Amino acid sequence: MTWLQILLVVAFCFLAAFFCQHNDALYHQTIYRVDRVQNGKAVKMTDEFQNVDHYHNQKLFGTITNGKHAGDKLQIKNSYSDSHAMDHQYTKGQKLFITLHTQPKLHATVKDIKRDAPIAFLFAIAISLLFVILKLRGVTVISSILINTILFWIAVKIDHANNGAAVIWIFSVLAVIFCFVTLLLVMGWSKKMLVTLSAVLCATAATILITLIVFGLTNERGIYYESMQYVTQLPKPLFIAEVLIGVLGAVMDEATDIVASLATLKQERPQLSRMDIFKSGRQIGKSIMGPLINVLFFIFMAETLAMTLLYLKNGNTWHYSFSMNMSLGMTSSLISGIGIVLTVILSSVFAGLWIKGDER
Repeated sequence: MTWLQILLVVAFCFLAAFFCQHNDALYHQTIYRVDRVQNGKAVKMTDEFQNVDHYHNQKLFGTITNGKHAGDKLQIKNSYSDSHAMDHQYTKGQKLFITLHTQPKLHATVKDIKRDAPIAFLFAIAISLLFVILKLRGVTVISSILINTILFWIAVKIDHANNGAAVIWIFSVLAVIFCFVTLLLVMGWSKKMLVTLSAVLCATAATILITLIVFGLTNERGIYYESMQYVTQLPKPLFIAEVLIGVLGAVMDEATDIVASLATLKQERPQLSRMDIFKSGRQIGKSIMGPLINVLFFIFMAETLAMTLLYLKNGNTWHYSFSMNMSLGMTSSLISGIGIVLTVILSSVFAGLWIKGDER
Protein backbone atom coordinates (compact mmCIF):
# COMPACT_ATOMS: atom_id res chain seq x y z
CA MET A 1 0.00 0.00 0.00
CA THR A 2 1.26 3.46 -0.87
CA TRP A 3 0.97 6.44 1.49
CA LEU A 4 -1.75 7.90 -0.74
CA GLN A 5 -3.80 4.72 -0.47
CA ILE A 6 -3.35 4.66 3.30
CA LEU A 7 -4.49 8.28 3.59
CA LEU A 8 -7.52 7.62 1.38
CA VAL A 9 -8.49 4.58 3.47
CA VAL A 10 -8.17 6.52 6.72
CA ALA A 11 -10.13 9.47 5.33
CA PHE A 12 -12.90 7.22 4.01
CA CYS A 13 -13.21 5.42 7.33
CA PHE A 14 -13.41 8.62 9.37
CA LEU A 15 -15.92 10.16 6.94
CA ALA A 16 -18.14 7.08 7.28
CA ALA A 17 -17.98 7.25 11.08
CA PHE A 18 -18.56 11.02 11.08
CA PHE A 19 -21.64 10.66 8.88
CA CYS A 20 -23.15 7.99 11.14
CA GLN A 21 -22.39 10.08 14.20
CA HIS A 22 -24.50 12.93 12.79
CA ASN A 23 -27.30 11.07 10.98
CA ASP A 24 -29.89 11.19 13.78
CA ALA A 25 -32.48 12.83 11.53
CA LEU A 26 -32.56 9.70 9.34
CA TYR A 27 -33.88 7.53 12.19
CA HIS A 28 -37.53 7.06 13.10
CA GLN A 29 -36.53 5.94 16.60
CA THR A 30 -35.98 8.69 19.15
CA ILE A 31 -32.29 9.36 19.85
CA TYR A 32 -30.94 10.85 23.07
CA ARG A 33 -27.49 12.42 23.48
CA VAL A 34 -25.92 12.15 26.94
CA ASP A 35 -24.54 15.56 27.94
CA ARG A 36 -23.74 14.89 31.60
CA VAL A 37 -23.70 11.91 33.96
CA GLN A 38 -24.17 11.89 37.71
CA ASN A 39 -23.07 8.59 39.28
CA GLY A 40 -24.42 7.39 42.62
CA LYS A 41 -22.87 5.24 45.32
CA ALA A 42 -22.11 1.58 44.56
CA VAL A 43 -23.98 -1.15 46.43
CA LYS A 44 -22.24 -4.50 47.02
CA MET A 45 -24.31 -7.64 46.30
CA THR A 46 -23.39 -11.28 47.05
CA ASP A 47 -25.44 -14.29 45.92
CA GLU A 48 -25.71 -17.79 47.39
CA PHE A 49 -22.72 -18.96 45.34
CA GLN A 50 -20.52 -16.16 46.77
CA ASN A 51 -20.44 -14.29 43.46
CA VAL A 52 -19.78 -10.63 44.23
CA ASP A 53 -21.09 -7.78 42.10
CA HIS A 54 -21.64 -4.07 42.56
CA TYR A 55 -24.74 -2.19 41.46
CA HIS A 56 -24.73 1.50 40.58
CA ASN A 57 -27.38 4.12 39.97
CA GLN A 58 -26.73 7.02 37.65
CA LYS A 59 -28.64 10.03 36.38
CA LEU A 60 -28.29 10.96 32.73
CA PHE A 61 -28.77 14.56 31.65
CA GLY A 62 -29.08 15.03 27.91
CA THR A 63 -30.92 16.21 24.83
CA ILE A 64 -33.25 14.58 22.33
CA THR A 65 -31.67 14.98 18.89
CA ASN A 66 -34.43 14.01 16.44
CA GLY A 67 -38.17 13.84 16.00
CA LYS A 68 -40.79 16.32 17.15
CA HIS A 69 -39.12 16.58 20.58
CA ALA A 70 -35.71 17.45 19.11
CA GLY A 71 -33.89 19.88 21.36
CA ASP A 72 -35.86 18.97 24.51
CA LYS A 73 -33.81 18.39 27.64
CA LEU A 74 -34.47 15.16 29.50
CA GLN A 75 -33.25 13.39 32.63
CA ILE A 76 -33.12 9.57 32.64
CA LYS A 77 -32.33 7.20 35.50
CA ASN A 78 -30.19 4.13 34.84
CA SER A 79 -28.91 1.22 36.91
CA TYR A 80 -26.01 -1.03 35.99
CA SER A 81 -23.72 -3.66 37.48
CA ASP A 82 -19.97 -4.13 37.23
CA SER A 83 -20.52 -7.35 35.28
CA HIS A 84 -22.71 -5.58 32.66
CA ALA A 85 -24.46 -8.92 32.07
CA MET A 86 -27.88 -7.38 31.41
CA ASP A 87 -27.21 -3.64 31.53
CA HIS A 88 -24.89 -0.84 30.43
CA GLN A 89 -22.98 2.01 31.96
CA TYR A 90 -23.55 5.15 29.94
CA THR A 91 -21.01 7.93 29.58
CA LYS A 92 -20.96 11.52 28.35
CA GLY A 93 -21.19 11.88 24.57
CA GLN A 94 -22.95 8.58 23.91
CA LYS A 95 -26.14 8.45 21.87
CA LEU A 96 -28.97 6.18 22.97
CA PHE A 97 -32.18 4.88 21.47
CA ILE A 98 -34.98 5.67 23.89
CA THR A 99 -38.72 5.13 24.25
CA LEU A 100 -40.64 8.29 25.11
CA HIS A 101 -43.58 8.29 27.54
CA THR A 102 -45.84 11.34 27.74
CA GLN A 103 -47.93 10.39 30.80
CA PRO A 104 -48.04 11.70 33.45
CA LYS A 105 -45.20 13.85 32.13
CA LEU A 106 -42.52 13.49 29.46
CA HIS A 107 -40.03 10.81 30.49
CA ALA A 108 -38.10 8.02 28.79
CA THR A 109 -36.52 4.59 29.14
CA VAL A 110 -33.34 3.53 27.37
CA LYS A 111 -33.65 0.77 24.75
CA ASP A 112 -30.10 0.45 23.44
CA ILE A 113 -26.91 2.26 22.47
CA LYS A 114 -26.59 3.77 18.99
CA ARG A 115 -23.68 1.80 17.54
CA ASP A 116 -23.77 2.63 13.83
CA ALA A 117 -20.63 4.83 13.89
CA PRO A 118 -18.11 2.14 15.01
CA ILE A 119 -19.82 -0.45 12.80
CA ALA A 120 -19.59 1.90 9.81
CA PHE A 121 -15.91 2.52 10.62
CA LEU A 122 -15.11 -1.21 10.62
CA PHE A 123 -17.23 -1.75 7.50
CA ALA A 124 -15.36 1.04 5.72
CA ILE A 125 -12.02 -0.52 6.66
CA ALA A 126 -13.10 -3.88 5.24
CA ILE A 127 -14.34 -2.36 1.97
CA SER A 128 -11.24 -0.19 1.57
CA LEU A 129 -8.86 -3.10 2.09
CA LEU A 130 -10.78 -5.22 -0.42
CA PHE A 131 -10.45 -2.51 -3.07
CA VAL A 132 -6.79 -1.78 -2.27
CA ILE A 133 -5.69 -5.42 -2.24
CA LEU A 134 -8.02 -6.99 -4.83
CA LYS A 135 -8.54 -3.90 -7.02
CA LEU A 136 -11.60 -4.43 -9.27
CA ARG A 137 -12.07 -8.01 -8.03
CA GLY A 138 -13.04 -6.47 -4.72
CA VAL A 139 -16.28 -5.41 -6.43
CA THR A 140 -17.19 -9.05 -7.11
CA VAL A 141 -16.44 -10.02 -3.50
CA ILE A 142 -18.60 -7.21 -2.13
CA SER A 143 -21.32 -8.00 -4.65
CA SER A 144 -21.40 -11.65 -3.59
CA ILE A 145 -21.69 -10.63 0.07
CA LEU A 146 -24.57 -8.24 -0.67
CA ILE A 147 -26.41 -10.75 -2.86
CA ASN A 148 -25.99 -13.55 -0.31
CA THR A 149 -27.20 -11.26 2.47
CA ILE A 150 -30.36 -10.46 0.50
CA LEU A 151 -30.89 -14.14 -0.30
CA PHE A 152 -30.46 -15.10 3.35
CA TRP A 153 -32.97 -12.43 4.40
CA ILE A 154 -35.47 -13.77 1.86
CA ALA A 155 -34.98 -17.33 3.13
CA VAL A 156 -35.54 -16.24 6.73
CA LYS A 157 -38.73 -14.40 5.73
CA ILE A 158 -40.01 -17.47 3.86
CA ASP A 159 -39.19 -19.70 6.83
CA HIS A 160 -40.96 -17.28 9.18
CA ALA A 161 -44.03 -17.19 6.95
CA ASN A 162 -44.19 -21.01 6.95
CA ASN A 163 -43.59 -21.25 10.73
CA GLY A 164 -40.53 -23.44 10.14
CA ALA A 165 -42.53 -26.15 8.33
CA ALA A 166 -39.92 -26.61 5.56
CA VAL A 167 -36.81 -25.06 7.06
CA ILE A 168 -34.41 -27.77 5.80
CA TRP A 169 -35.71 -27.57 2.21
CA ILE A 170 -35.65 -23.76 2.26
CA PHE A 171 -32.06 -23.58 3.40
CA SER A 172 -31.00 -26.46 1.15
CA VAL A 173 -32.18 -24.48 -1.87
CA LEU A 174 -30.53 -21.39 -0.39
CA ALA A 175 -27.24 -23.28 -0.01
CA VAL A 176 -27.27 -24.25 -3.70
CA ILE A 177 -27.97 -20.65 -4.74
CA PHE A 178 -25.34 -19.36 -2.30
CA CYS A 179 -22.73 -21.67 -3.76
CA PHE A 180 -23.57 -20.97 -7.40
CA VAL A 181 -23.70 -17.17 -7.04
CA THR A 182 -20.53 -16.94 -4.96
CA LEU A 183 -18.43 -19.17 -7.19
CA LEU A 184 -19.76 -17.52 -10.36
CA LEU A 185 -18.82 -14.06 -9.12
CA VAL A 186 -15.47 -15.05 -7.65
CA MET A 187 -14.23 -17.57 -10.24
CA GLY A 188 -16.28 -16.70 -13.33
CA TRP A 189 -18.03 -19.16 -15.65
CA SER A 190 -15.43 -21.84 -16.36
CA LYS A 191 -14.80 -25.55 -16.01
CA LYS A 192 -12.84 -24.81 -12.84
CA MET A 193 -15.93 -23.15 -11.36
CA LEU A 194 -18.13 -26.12 -12.32
CA VAL A 195 -15.66 -28.57 -10.77
CA THR A 196 -15.64 -26.57 -7.55
CA LEU A 197 -19.43 -26.29 -7.54
CA SER A 198 -19.83 -30.03 -8.02
CA ALA A 199 -17.37 -30.84 -5.24
CA VAL A 200 -18.99 -28.41 -2.80
CA LEU A 201 -22.55 -29.57 -3.41
CA CYS A 202 -21.67 -33.27 -3.28
CA ALA A 203 -19.56 -32.89 -0.12
CA THR A 204 -22.24 -30.83 1.64
CA ALA A 205 -25.04 -33.22 0.66
CA ALA A 206 -23.00 -36.26 1.74
CA THR A 207 -22.17 -34.60 5.07
CA ILE A 208 -25.80 -33.81 5.88
CA LEU A 209 -26.85 -37.31 4.80
CA ILE A 210 -24.25 -38.89 7.11
CA THR A 211 -25.40 -36.61 9.93
CA LEU A 212 -29.04 -37.64 9.54
CA ILE A 213 -28.09 -41.34 9.40
CA VAL A 214 -26.00 -41.07 12.58
CA PHE A 215 -28.75 -39.11 14.34
CA GLY A 216 -31.25 -41.80 13.36
CA LEU A 217 -29.05 -44.71 14.51
CA THR A 218 -28.17 -43.12 17.86
CA ASN A 219 -31.59 -41.54 18.53
CA GLU A 220 -29.68 -38.26 18.98
CA ARG A 221 -28.32 -39.27 22.38
CA GLY A 222 -25.99 -36.58 23.71
CA ILE A 223 -27.55 -33.85 21.54
CA TYR A 224 -29.12 -31.23 23.79
CA TYR A 225 -31.42 -28.82 21.99
CA GLU A 226 -32.23 -27.05 25.27
CA SER A 227 -29.70 -24.35 24.41
CA MET A 228 -32.09 -23.38 21.57
CA GLN A 229 -34.89 -22.88 24.08
CA TYR A 230 -35.82 -19.45 22.76
CA VAL A 231 -36.55 -20.80 19.28
CA THR A 232 -40.30 -20.89 18.56
CA GLN A 233 -40.08 -23.68 16.00
CA LEU A 234 -38.79 -27.26 16.06
CA PRO A 235 -35.11 -27.09 17.08
CA LYS A 236 -33.79 -30.17 15.24
CA PRO A 237 -34.61 -29.01 11.65
CA LEU A 238 -33.33 -25.55 12.50
CA PHE A 239 -30.09 -27.02 13.84
CA ILE A 240 -29.65 -29.07 10.66
CA ALA A 241 -30.20 -25.93 8.58
CA GLU A 242 -27.67 -24.06 10.72
CA VAL A 243 -25.10 -26.84 10.26
CA LEU A 244 -25.83 -26.92 6.52
CA ILE A 245 -24.91 -23.26 6.06
CA GLY A 246 -21.87 -23.61 8.32
CA VAL A 247 -20.55 -26.65 6.47
CA LEU A 248 -21.13 -24.96 3.12
CA GLY A 249 -18.86 -22.04 4.01
CA ALA A 250 -15.98 -24.24 5.12
CA VAL A 251 -16.35 -26.66 2.21
CA MET A 252 -16.52 -23.88 -0.37
CA ASP A 253 -13.34 -22.27 0.96
CA GLU A 254 -11.44 -25.55 0.90
CA ALA A 255 -12.71 -26.72 -2.50
CA THR A 256 -11.84 -23.39 -4.11
CA ASP A 257 -8.24 -23.60 -2.84
CA ILE A 258 -7.77 -27.22 -3.92
CA VAL A 259 -9.32 -26.91 -7.39
CA ALA A 260 -7.54 -23.61 -8.15
CA SER A 261 -4.19 -25.12 -7.12
CA LEU A 262 -4.76 -28.28 -9.16
CA ALA A 263 -5.83 -26.27 -12.22
CA THR A 264 -2.61 -24.27 -12.03
CA LEU A 265 -0.57 -27.45 -11.53
CA LYS A 266 -2.22 -29.12 -14.55
CA GLN A 267 -1.58 -26.02 -16.65
CA GLU A 268 2.13 -26.02 -15.72
CA ARG A 269 2.53 -29.78 -16.14
CA PRO A 270 -0.02 -31.11 -18.70
CA GLN A 271 1.59 -34.56 -18.69
CA LEU A 272 0.29 -35.31 -15.18
CA SER A 273 -2.16 -38.21 -15.08
CA ARG A 274 -5.50 -38.23 -13.31
CA MET A 275 -4.01 -40.24 -10.46
CA ASP A 276 -1.18 -37.71 -10.10
CA ILE A 277 -3.75 -34.90 -9.88
CA PHE A 278 -5.73 -36.86 -7.30
CA LYS A 279 -2.63 -37.47 -5.16
CA SER A 280 -1.63 -33.81 -5.43
CA GLY A 281 -5.10 -32.75 -4.34
CA ARG A 282 -4.86 -35.02 -1.30
CA GLN A 283 -1.51 -33.48 -0.36
CA ILE A 284 -2.94 -29.95 -0.68
CA GLY A 285 -5.97 -31.01 1.35
CA LYS A 286 -3.80 -32.41 4.13
CA SER A 287 -1.99 -29.10 4.49
CA ILE A 288 -5.16 -26.98 4.85
CA MET A 289 -7.52 -29.48 6.45
CA GLY A 290 -6.13 -29.27 10.00
CA PRO A 291 -6.06 -25.46 10.32
CA LEU A 292 -9.53 -25.16 8.78
CA ILE A 293 -11.07 -27.67 11.21
CA ASN A 294 -9.43 -25.87 14.14
CA VAL A 295 -10.71 -22.49 12.96
CA LEU A 296 -14.27 -23.82 12.80
CA PHE A 297 -13.88 -25.44 16.22
CA PHE A 298 -12.73 -22.15 17.75
CA ILE A 299 -15.59 -20.23 16.11
CA PHE A 300 -18.28 -22.67 17.24
CA MET A 301 -16.95 -22.96 20.79
CA ALA A 302 -15.99 -19.34 21.37
CA GLU A 303 -19.55 -18.10 20.81
CA THR A 304 -20.73 -20.27 23.73
CA LEU A 305 -17.94 -19.33 26.15
CA ALA A 306 -19.75 -16.48 27.91
CA MET A 307 -22.87 -18.53 28.75
CA THR A 308 -20.74 -21.50 29.86
CA LEU A 309 -18.83 -19.33 32.32
CA LEU A 310 -22.12 -17.89 33.58
CA TYR A 311 -23.44 -21.41 34.21
CA LEU A 312 -20.24 -22.39 36.05
CA LYS A 313 -20.28 -19.23 38.18
CA ASN A 314 -23.81 -20.06 39.30
CA GLY A 315 -22.88 -23.44 40.76
CA ASN A 316 -23.62 -25.75 37.84
CA THR A 317 -21.33 -28.69 37.15
CA TRP A 318 -18.96 -28.68 34.20
CA HIS A 319 -20.87 -31.57 32.58
CA TYR A 320 -24.20 -29.75 32.81
CA SER A 321 -22.70 -26.43 31.65
CA PHE A 322 -21.04 -28.11 28.68
CA SER A 323 -24.19 -30.02 27.73
CA MET A 324 -26.43 -26.96 27.86
CA ASN A 325 -24.09 -24.61 26.00
CA MET A 326 -21.25 -26.29 24.13
CA SER A 327 -22.64 -29.64 22.99
CA LEU A 328 -24.27 -28.24 19.85
CA GLY A 329 -21.11 -26.29 19.00
CA MET A 330 -19.01 -29.42 19.41
CA THR A 331 -21.45 -31.39 17.26
CA SER A 332 -21.33 -28.70 14.57
CA SER A 333 -17.53 -28.82 14.62
CA LEU A 334 -17.50 -32.59 14.17
CA ILE A 335 -20.00 -32.44 11.31
CA SER A 336 -17.99 -29.70 9.60
CA GLY A 337 -14.86 -31.82 10.02
CA ILE A 338 -16.57 -34.65 8.13
CA GLY A 339 -17.46 -32.25 5.34
CA ILE A 340 -13.90 -30.94 5.14
CA VAL A 341 -12.45 -34.45 4.81
CA LEU A 342 -14.98 -35.42 2.12
CA THR A 343 -14.21 -32.23 0.20
CA VAL A 344 -10.54 -33.14 -0.11
CA ILE A 345 -11.44 -36.45 -1.77
CA LEU A 346 -14.23 -35.13 -4.01
CA SER A 347 -12.33 -32.04 -5.14
CA SER A 348 -9.31 -34.15 -6.06
CA VAL A 349 -11.41 -36.73 -7.92
CA PHE A 350 -13.44 -34.17 -9.91
CA ALA A 351 -10.35 -32.11 -10.73
CA GLY A 352 -8.52 -35.19 -11.99
CA LEU A 353 -11.47 -36.22 -14.17
CA TRP A 354 -12.45 -32.89 -15.70
CA ILE A 355 -9.58 -30.39 -15.62
CA LYS A 356 -7.38 -30.39 -18.72
CA GLY A 357 -3.96 -28.87 -19.23
CA ASP A 358 -5.33 -25.77 -20.99
CA GLU A 359 -7.91 -25.04 -18.24
CA ARG A 360 -7.35 -21.62 -16.73
